[in-house]
Amino acid sequence: MRAAIQRDWWLKSLSGTVLGASLALGLVGLWAWWGPGGLREPDKVQFNMWMIAPLWMLALCTVYFMRSGARALLALLTLNALAYGLLMWAQGGAGA
Repeated sequence: MRAAIQRDWWLKSLSGTVLGASLALGLVGLWAWWGPGGLREPDKVQFNMWMIAPLWMLALCTVYFMRSGARALLALLTLNALAYGLLMWAQGGAGA
């Protein structure tokens, strides 16, 4: 028996690609601010750069386990809002 291709695979793919990249950047930004050594640690820059791709791919792969594309979109939008809200707070707010 052949399984049917889901109709919303394109929304899952788009969500994982665009919002997954955004989420990876936000999470790495949080690590840069709150990780050991803060922003002044010289070796941390290289680590942060290399962590973006695995986090992005993790987000991209995770969306295919969700029941629908809309759920994947909503989950990644929520996680992005949380990550960037925390990042803005870590930097001292929007007006700083």
